[in-house]
Amino acid sequence: MPLSAFVPASADRTPCSAVLSHGGLQTGESGDEATRRYSAARAELPGRPGQDRRRALVSLTDEWLRTLFRLAGGEQRQAALVAVGGYGHGDLAVGSDLDLVLLHSGDAPDFAERIWYPIWGSRIDLDHSVRTVSEARRMAASDLKVMLGLLDARTIAGDERLVAQMLDSVLADWRRSAAKRMSELKALVDARRQRCGEVAHMLEPDLKEGYGGLRDLVVLRAIAASWLTDMPHEELRQPAALLMDSRDALHLRTGKSGDRLLMQEQDGVAYMLGAADSDGFMRGVSAAGRTIAHAADSTWYRVSRVTRKSSRRSERRPLADGVVVQDGEVVLAVGARPEHDPVLVLRAAAAAAQAGLALAPHAVSRLVAESAPMPVPWPPAARDSFVSLLGAGQSTVGVWEALDQAGIVSALIPEWSPVRSAPQRNPVHRFTVDRHLVETAVQAAAFQREVARPDLLLVSALLHDIGKGRNSLDHTATGFELVTRIAPELGFDAADSAVLVELVRNHLLLAETATRRDLADPATIATVTQAVGDTDGLDLLYALTRADGLATGPVAWSEWRAALVADLVARTRAALADGAVTAAPEVSERARALLRSSDLDIAVDDVAPGDLIAVTAVAPDRAGLLAVVAGILAINRLDVRSARASGEGDMAVSEWTVDPVFGDAPDAEKLRADVRQALDGQINIADRLERREEAYPVSRQISLEPKVTVVPEASARATVVEVRTYDRPGTLFRLAWAITGAGANIAAARADSLGSSVVDVFYLTGAEGRPLSGDALDAVVAKLAAIVES
Repeated sequence: MPLSAFVPASADRTPCSAVLSHGGLQTGESGDEATRRYSAARAELPGRPGQDRRRALVSLTDEWLRTLFRLAGGEQRQAALVAVGGYGHGDLAVGSDLDLVLLHSGDAPDFAERIWYPIWGSRIDLDHSVRTVSEARRMAASDLKVMLGLLDARTIAGDERLVAQMLDSVLADWRRSAAKRMSELKALVDARRQRCGEVAHMLEPDLKEGYGGLRDLVVLRAIAASWLTDMPHEELRQPAALLMDSRDALHLRTGKSGDRLLMQEQDGVAYMLGAADSDGFMRGVSAAGRTIAHAADSTWYRVSRVTRKSSRRSERRPLADGVVVQDGEVVLAVGARPEHDPVLVLRAAAAAAQAGLALAPHAVSRLVAESAPMPVPWPPAARDSFVSLLGAGQSTVGVWEALDQAGIVSALIPEWSPVRSAPQRNPVHRFTVDRHLVETAVQAAAFQREVARPDLLLVSALLHDIGKGRNSLDHTATGFELVTRIAPELGFDAADSAVLVELVRNHLLLAETATRRDLADPATIATVTQAVGDTDGLDLLYALTRADGLATGPVAWSEWRAALVADLVARTRAALADGAVTAAPEVSERARALLRSSDLDIAVDDVAPGDLIAVTAVAPDRAGLLAVVAGILAINRLDVRSARASGEGDMAVSEWTVDPVFGDAPDAEKLRADVRQALDGQINIADRLERREEAYPVSRQISLEPKVTVVPEASARATVVEVRTYDRPGTLFRLAWAITGAGANIAAARADSLGSSVVDVFYLTGAEGRPLSGDALDAVVAKLAAIVES
């Protein structure tokens, strides 16, 4: 809905003069009498909260203060009474304090207290100071908060030339020093954002101090006054009015000056502003905060460009296909063509989030204007980039918000729109529904090493409450119905879609069972085991439960609740202990066709035009063969998305799904030649990969411990070792080469790249073809641990 839907349609139009004549201020009275009359007139201000009422209050207050200034003898002195801050700008809310400066020419005024005492007597909070022009100038130069207040200064009474002199000097100083002081101002903004959260996403937002609130409008005006860059004006008019109106209504309703819109006040404030319902009103507040925050982000981006110390244009460093880093931000490559590359939008977002960088606004604008529609179902490369975006940790939030503010998220996932800015009537929650979902994905990113399918964990985290925001009595039932449709559209196959649906259906199961059921009752454990199916399913649901609780807040995920859930999971895991891992991969028909030859052969096939590529390799089995093929694919800039390796008699078979990083994939003949040369020792794969990493270093903003695990009793014919770590070029080569170097044989292998993670499973035997044990197994585990920890 537009913001206008939440702004009162018929604000009171009573002119200020009428307010003042209705018991207003009169000449010939004392300061105390003027104050009593002001207080009575203030209490009787007519009309619904809104701009007209604020203007009337400002006019009434100005008249009162002029009277106090005159009665104190200020008109006979070279002095002026100046309103600063919000009052100076004319944004005087019912509960606002009065920010005043008594400006004088040099002789300390002896009448100041005759002005302050009546104000104190009115019980209105007063922030006051007495200064000369030079003193005001020095204070502004040393204290940014003073500077921000003085930039909104306005004469109430007295010598206007003195005020103009102060304004001119302070403004000139600000313009001279602004470029150097912007980092200090940004630090204040960031600290406030950390302390108060964001208006757009908090269920109980601070309308003034929250990021995207009224304080940021002050900052934007200050930046515009510096002449470094301008700020949006017209697009902020309505959001600013809504937040001001909401603040006025909150003050009127509570009789206090607080600016945090608590849940118990939202119905009353919505009613005072004439909104149809409080949920719609709070969506409007969220949208207003989002608009102001977006304007602030854009303005700060322009400030950073203007104030950057180096004037040299930095080199562009490739980050992904069609995506580069320049000047510390992610932009599109010169040759990028969004109109022919629908996956580019997610690839750029994932690359930015993983690197902890911002997507440049002009890159987002190009993606919005030029991107081709995403095919449905999504191609594997799109799904993989989406998972990588979700798995980047805290840096996901800024990139996601940039996409969401531009309308990209709702275009990719139409079911997202109803949860966007949706409030939650639940005191344990901190965030709006959409931010809670993103925050759950952020929390889930920390558990990627604990599950066999981090992709399913991250997507279920994002979608677990997708059923909210729709006036549904049961958001869980609505959610799993929606995910039944969404999961296949995202490109998940039937089996994975079923897992996602069950995760959404059961996302409250562990927490509710642990806190409401007898964990010693076998029927309780049986209910959970039936729901999760196996240990992999249990791991996923446990990780989702913890992420959901942490994203909700400390009340939802207390130490007591966490301990109960952990106990339930341990009991369930014991009941599932007889489960087995997936069997070693089988050989495909494509591979069998190649096996008719007893020599090395490689086939390259498109999985889908312009997307992933299938590479099938067969060769006489020998030590290190899997590592060599993996390495050759890596140095040919083919990132492995999945791999399956096994043996067929004396022949080894490996089947790969790869993603060409830059440009087209090499043909089969090139790959065959490279593999032959590598087997003959003519290509040093490790050296080539090291040079590639030096040329294109990868930085990650989330630090996850790798895991090397021996899976007990997973196979009767081999020892199964699972590795979970970050995906980077050549990971599978390094792991397979380390196994070979430790003297073990790889009888079979499964490798999957899932977003920014890999889950690789190796079936290992010793020289005699038997499972590894003892020192031989310890040596393999040690070498693998050294690889993933380096």
